[in-house]
Amino acid sequence: VQLQASGGGLVQAGGSLRLSCAASGRTSSVYTWGWFRQTPGKAREFVAAISGSAGSTYYADSVKGRVTISRDNAKRTVYLQMNSLKPEDTAVYYCASSYYSDYAEISSYMNWGQGTLVTVSS
Repeated sequence: VQLQASGGGLVQAGGSLRLSCAASGRTSSVYTWGWFRQTPGKAREFVAAISGSAGSTYYADSVKGRVTISRDNAKRTVYLQMNSLKPEDTAVYYCASSYYSDYAEISSYMNWGQGTLVTVSS
């Protein structure tokens, strides 16, 4: 599975962005799609995931209520809608795919996109 993330950019605090993750390859075997983020000097952290045929969604506490993950199976694309952005949301955002249900465990994801930078100004 190959992943291509896009949609990052510079936005003012309180603004919105929608990130996209276009997938190619053997996507039918993917069980969980996730978004993670990373800032310099810090570990990559879980942001959101969508899992299973029912599309169950999961969010980190830090983004809950402000972020929505969704997928378009026909387009093989996963989205991350981010609203009410805060300066602390500034990071490189990565999409990833997993064959497992352990959505928050980074090691369960075997395919990663290249990352897209989100910068939120105060």
